[in-house]
Amino acid sequence: MPFTLPSLPYAPDALEPHIDRATMELHYGKHHATYVTNLNKALESAPNLAEMPIEQLLANNCAAVPENIRTAVRNNGGGHMNHSMFWQIMTPGATGKPEGAVGEAILAAFGSLDQFKEKFNAAGAARFGSGWAWLIKEGSKVEIISSANQDNPIMDGKKAIMGLDVWEHAYYLKYQNRRPEYMAAWWNVVNWKEVEARFQAA
Repeated sequence: MPFTLPSLPYAPDALEPHIDRATMELHYGKHHATYVTNLNKALESAPNLAEMPIEQLLANNCAAVPENIRTAVRNNGGGHMNHSMFWQIMTPGATGKPEGAVGEAILAAFGSLDQFKEKFNAAGAARFGSGWAWLIKEGSKVEIISSANQDNPIMDGKKAIMGLDVWEHAYYLKYQNRRPEYMAAWWNVVNWKEVEARFQAA
């Protein structure tokens, strides 16, 4: 199969108390694993796409994918790409604030880290139903957007350097319906070194 579930870069309980072990095990071991399984199943009918990187599969709203499997690839491929980033941009022992070029870009765009967090959280809170809040890079600048379901900014030609999962499965076991509380806690585990690396690579 062309796509596999990546290894978690830390133990399932490493992000506690902010992200609990039970949520991590369900989110990673069930939800992400299912996206990978269903993506591979969808691609069985298009073996010529089996070796294509996920970024190319999803680009231009999955233009390279046959129409009969496009929705399945969009949903499950997006879920795979989104979550593969999500695990990497969290870490135990997080530093708490961005540094380097991404830190400068955030200050230039939003004035302060607190204002950035407020606007980022607002994007996540305003997303009706399931979706993501994103920090994207446009040239040397950064911008906040959100997307529905498992859509990734790359589908619209944009480059995400950070994303927050606001699907209920990401927080409901610990935070129930309190999405803003989950988003506030999430900042305690953001891996700013990884976000900076993605900013530099974008």
